[in-house]
Amino acid sequence: MNEAVTETLSVVVEREIAYPPEKIWRALTQPHLIEEWLMKNDFAPVVGHRFDLRADWGSVSCEVLQVEPGKTLSYTWRAAGLDSIVTWTLTPSDTGTQLRMEQTGFRPDQQQAYHGAKAGWPRFLENLEQILARID
Repeated sequence: MNEAVTETLSVVVEREIAYPPEKIWRALTQPHLIEEWLMKNDFAPVVGHRFDLRADWGSVSCEVLQVEPGKTLSYTWRAAGLDSIVTWTLTPSDTGTQLRMEQTGFRPDQQQAYHGAKAGWPRFLENLEQILARID
């Protein structure tokens, strides 16, 4: 196999959030909460579970890759030719949780998707923080 290795781009968004990892984990893994900050979905925190995220503009096909409750969640994110992986990492901190979202796998010819993700994820995380303020 001598395929050329293509450099891919990643989008990383990190936030310090003033809530414990367990509370953020619920918002990342409960379908009714995911719908409030991200998109409609049929998510389940089970490795191998296939689910779709649905919005007015279309849908994203996903499959759960890794589940470490309260710590790490990873799933594929496939839409419009983009084949990427989204990984959430929760690290307890003095003031709550350091939340890190990384989406990897943007090819150099996928600038529109890359810039869309760079603009979109910070907004999704703002929505997430608003949901966290409302739930117990």
